[in-house]
Amino acid sequence: MNWFRAPATTIPGLIELHARWRGQRAAAIEGDRRFTWREFGEETARVANGLGALALKPGDRVALLMDSSLDMLALLFGILRAGLSAVPLNVSVSDDAVAGMIADAGAAALFVSSAHVKRIEKLIPHVGAVAHCIRVALDEEASGFIAYRRWIAAQPTGYQSRVQPADECNIIYSSGTTGVPKGIVHTHASRLSWAADLAVALRYRSDCVTLLSLGLFSNISWVAMLCTIYVGGTMVLMSHFEARETLALIAREKISHAAVVPLQLKRLLAQPASECDAFGSLDTWMCCGSPLDLEVKREFPKRFNMNLIELYGLTEGLCTILAPEDFKSKTASVGKPFLGTDLKIIDQFGREAPCGETGEVVGLSPLLMAGYHGNEPASRDATWEDVDGARWLRTGDLGRLDADGFLYIVDRKKDMILSGGQNIYPADIEAVMTAHPGIADVAVVGVENAEWGETPVAVIVRQAGATLSAEEVLTWTNERVGRQQRVRAAVFKEALPRNPNGKVLKRELKAQLKGLKL
Repeated sequence: MNWFRAPATTIPGLIELHARWRGQRAAAIEGDRRFTWREFGEETARVANGLGALALKPGDRVALLMDSSLDMLALLFGILRAGLSAVPLNVSVSDDAVAGMIADAGAAALFVSSAHVKRIEKLIPHVGAVAHCIRVALDEEASGFIAYRRWIAAQPTGYQSRVQPADECNIIYSSGTTGVPKGIVHTHASRLSWAADLAVALRYRSDCVTLLSLGLFSNISWVAMLCTIYVGGTMVLMSHFEARETLALIAREKISHAAVVPLQLKRLLAQPASECDAFGSLDTWMCCGSPLDLEVKREFPKRFNMNLIELYGLTEGLCTILAPEDFKSKTASVGKPFLGTDLKIIDQFGREAPCGETGEVVGLSPLLMAGYHGNEPASRDATWEDVDGARWLRTGDLGRLDADGFLYIVDRKKDMILSGGQNIYPADIEAVMTAHPGIADVAVVGVENAEWGETPVAVIVRQAGATLSAEEVLTWTNERVGRQQRVRAAVFKEALPRNPNGKVLKRELKAQLKGLKL
């Protein structure tokens, strides 16, 4: 007989327990505003009760178009406590994309911060999905919006969550670097695995102070939030990232952990060395989102006297970890699968590839999404079935495994250039070109060519003060790459288009270069 039966653990349940047992510890900080865990529990309870007062019911989806703040943090986890699904939207995308995601999610309610109210007002007359959902404005009295401050103040501070592990937790929309964003659905069970497994792998602890310097719509921020909530640590929010301000925040709040993208590490390394060597609190930072330059990977942990972990992963739920102890011997790799995760490399025919050969990365993990919201074809396309009938996630990334089981990412499958029947991986060419002293940033894309089908073209950002010419860079590069990899043309730009996680939007570059005569 089973005498005792504990309730199923969920993220909302952990928040309620922290509010009870860690009530006086700091939970979240934004500038001069602070929540203890007791206060965070009360604020998320107000949100949950307020959602019920709006006649929203478990399973409804609530979209947020908001800049990072303590209010957004409380809303996200109050939505989860109420058994609703949180749908945080990327604030940097176009209004049409915002409308499309609200419609795709079937959002019943929408919370908006002041900087984005006018964007939504423009959409109301033209987009039924926006017009018909309940709208709440955070910081201002706006026609057609409920006033957030009055709404939240009217709610009681007690609430007991009843969510189940199989319930939908959130929808995160993909970055859309290779096409239209897709809604990635995670359950509460999946998100608890993200919290528990990654907290161990990324070395979080109960006294951690975690920097949140990316938008809270980013899954990278969700990794940091979930891990910190799991251990009952403290989250420190930045409204936007600025390197000098980050250094001051590290010193002031005694930051120990963070989840960042490579561009942020580069900008921190660019600060005077004298300002980067006096932090005794730094412990372990995780970097992901786009490829991490080898020099940054080597230099950052030394300069800041800390552990750096590189995470290769997808919001869909597959991750590998390059641990600090492997940085020196396996610098160019992205590490190994962790804690219950398995992966394989498959060839173009869907067969498992031998060790050392390049193919598509597929994986199994307790972190995996439930699927793409309302998009069965995309969910099927993202699935590889093995001989035993197990369904593995197809990543769309090309990689290889070495004899020790370390994964090396070769390129995005959709970024691969097919030229004269040969596969060309832009990342290989980019790795050569970044070594040129006059190149600050570079992306290589395939452009249509009558003779070869596609041919490589480099889009380059010059170093400040550099007078690099196209002829010079082509000569220099083509002397250092293989014959099949030779770059046909070079185009100079002030900056490369990137998403908030730092990934280059090669789809945009290819569109800009369409029609280029080669």
